[in-house]
Amino acid sequence: MTTQQKHSNRQWLRRGAAAVALAAVLGGLAAPVAFAAPDPVAGPASAATAQGGRGHLISLTALERLAPADVTDRLAPHGFDASTVRYGVCAYRLTYATVDPQGRPTTATGLLVLPRGGPHRLDLVSDTHGTVATRDDAPSGGAGYNRITPYLHASAGRAVAAPDYLGLGGGPGAHPYMDTRSSVTASVDMLKAARTAADRLGRPVTRDVYATGFSQGAQVAMALGRELSRPSSGFRLRALAPVAGPYDLDGSELPGITDGRVDPHTAVFYLSYFLTAQNRLHPLYADPAEVFRAPYAQAVETLFDGSHGFEDIVAGLPTSPQELLTPEWYENVRAPRGALQTALKTNDDACDWKPAAPVRLYAGSGDTDVPFANTQACAADLARHGVRAKVVDQGPDADHVVSVIRSAPQAVRWFDSLGRENGPR
Repeated sequence: MTTQQKHSNRQWLRRGAAAVALAAVLGGLAAPVAFAAPDPVAGPASAATAQGGRGHLISLTALERLAPADVTDRLAPHGFDASTVRYGVCAYRLTYATVDPQGRPTTATGLLVLPRGGPHRLDLVSDTHGTVATRDDAPSGGAGYNRITPYLHASAGRAVAAPDYLGLGGGPGAHPYMDTRSSVTASVDMLKAARTAADRLGRPVTRDVYATGFSQGAQVAMALGRELSRPSSGFRLRALAPVAGPYDLDGSELPGITDGRVDPHTAVFYLSYFLTAQNRLHPLYADPAEVFRAPYAQAVETLFDGSHGFEDIVAGLPTSPQELLTPEWYENVRAPRGALQTALKTNDDACDWKPAAPVRLYAGSGDTDVPFANTQACAADLARHGVRAKVVDQGPDADHVVSVIRSAPQAVRWFDSLGRENGPR
């Protein structure tokens, strides 16, 4: 890896938004068309059309069309292995019906990527993205940062559904950050909408789903796998390949924040985002001043309203958790209790089940965003259910970003091998 690539990776880490970067790769991206008028394939995006039920496709918008060389140009400069690129890709923005954390009808958006070639009937990859706080940084947004791994998987010959999650992209409301349940419902419904859209585009998909994701999205992928394994899901889980997920908030992630394993700048970003989002779901405080020190208490909730760019968010926050939190709440993070402990445990069971499909857990033992202990805890949870998941450690030189740069192409090759083993479907 070149010095320039390493510098770019460090910039990503300092942002503390684990799947928002790769901007250098996308510097030559054509003018974004994520907010173009809906394609005539579907009707206008309107909450009223949610009457079609969860996963109902509301609108389909063409975003961009790339040749294989263009895909390689997006991948290779940042250090991704582009040797699995076989096809060009076509990308679309979907708007679809889903439900909010309270189960009420709402809408969400996501990215569908189809290969330009390959079999007529395609297997489907669910690629769930990492932490973003700005709406347009979601996969279907204009920034395009989170299209890198969907393009990687699609260029190998599979359809890819990459949900924006609730409250990101074109979805209404605030993003319920790290609320596993609503991220899973949005992801399942994205798969349903993707199936409809792919059929209308003349590239139907099979029932087979390969689930992967990075950082926050890795945790979502594991929980999504459990949902797809239910007979009523309408899908068939073929494999799980999550990368560097915070599967163990209570036992690994928060301890890493207070014992120094998580970079302090990153910890401030994650803590602020998590506490303000979870307060809307599991009331943690009545007044931000109970949790956050002055002057940050006055602005912290507004910073994470989806409209602020990363630079604005960072400028409004301190450089360490001790500066961010009141003494009482720093102690609460160190030894969670009450509503905070409830919020953590509610989102800590993504690996607590028995997958029938094969599992590979990718991570880097040099990660200072999501400590490697999270992956070890996930493997231990699976082992208690009799599942021996292969843990792929990308090494002590692999920070959070390097873990996905190395792991995503490996996951593509693993999915390829599983497809060959199963033969035509």
